[in-house]
Amino acid sequence: MYNVLKLNKIAQVGIDRLGTNYQASDECANPDAILVRSASMHDMDLPDGLKAIARAGAGTNNIPIEKCTKAGIAVFNTPGANANAVKELVIAGMLLSSRDVLGGIEWAKGLKGNGDQVGKMVEKGKSQFAGNEIKGKTLGVVGLGAIGALVANAAAALGMNVIGYDPFLSVEGALKLDPSVTYTAKIDDIYAASDFITLHLPLNDKTKGTICKETIAKMKNGVRIMNFARDGLVNSTDLLEALNDEKIAKYVTDFATDDILGEKNVIAMPHLGASTAESEDNCAVMAADEIKAYLENGSVINSVNLPNLKLGPVNGARVCIIHENNGSILPNLTATFTSTTAVESRTRGDVAYTVIDTDGDISPDLPFIDGVIKVRIIH
Repeated sequence: MYNVLKLNKIAQVGIDRLGTNYQASDECANPDAILVRSASMHDMDLPDGLKAIARAGAGTNNIPIEKCTKAGIAVFNTPGANANAVKELVIAGMLLSSRDVLGGIEWAKGLKGNGDQVGKMVEKGKSQFAGNEIKGKTLGVVGLGAIGALVANAAAALGMNVIGYDPFLSVEGALKLDPSVTYTAKIDDIYAASDFITLHLPLNDKTKGTICKETIAKMKNGVRIMNFARDGLVNSTDLLEALNDEKIAKYVTDFATDDILGEKNVIAMPHLGASTAESEDNCAVMAADEIKAYLENGSVINSVNLPNLKLGPVNGARVCIIHENNGSILPNLTATFTSTTAVESRTRGDVAYTVIDTDGDISPDLPFIDGVIKVRIIH
């Protein structure tokens, strides 16, 4: 029986996916795995028996990745599971930024009580909420991962000219893009050409403040910016100054922070990007599948700190070893086995993951080999 700790409410379909060999609860002293959504784990003591953490979502800023890696804990996320939900909200954000739908709704509420005159009043006053169509406008997509690619394709289908930028775009990712999407290797091309810019980046030291005074100066006057990715990607002080100067026409985000709430030409909403029933189900199912695969046969799928490695069923004993990425370690590992039926090893940065199937004895000295972080045996 595996014990799974839930740090947030996880969709029941994901819990059911785990099966009868798992006990999932909100309280567990020594879990084998943790399922989490938004709860911060940075100040949490990691139990000795913890083997895996699965984030039901794409971002893992709430998880101490480096600390987990040093402890030999696999961390997973669910890329793409919420992509469609975020894509739809981004498209809605573009429409809201281009047409003053929200202003019109609030104005119309004030007409209540005017009886038969409401129709005439609406016709007379509607012109103040006129806007622009998005068809024919240029959208710059910064980041062409699961969400960015869907946004690019949807915008192209709506008749927009789309330019995409992603320094890490894979061949597989490129093949998923609509043929009409133009790829650029220079982010400045996005700034210079775009009527709308949408951000789909992780937040790290290199991407923090991507939208700032320097980059805003390179943009077209009246640009509209969508940020449904991460709060820190935009320097709010520089943003508000550009909004006041009308360099930026609208800023739409689902990161409602105190400094931007109520400011003119800011549409700030709760963090709703992935808040759909379908998205929550998809994330929960993917996270559950990742935990099951890792605990039951050692497979690593969608990990953010270990190299991915898909494995077949366990036959006999399977030894899963997380260790430093040092070429001299692997021979030392295999030398401890009297018999091996299969050996798989992958690396990711400073970390390596080696899986050895054996029908012989397993040395008790294995965990103490220099450079070994964690050893786990699956029968």
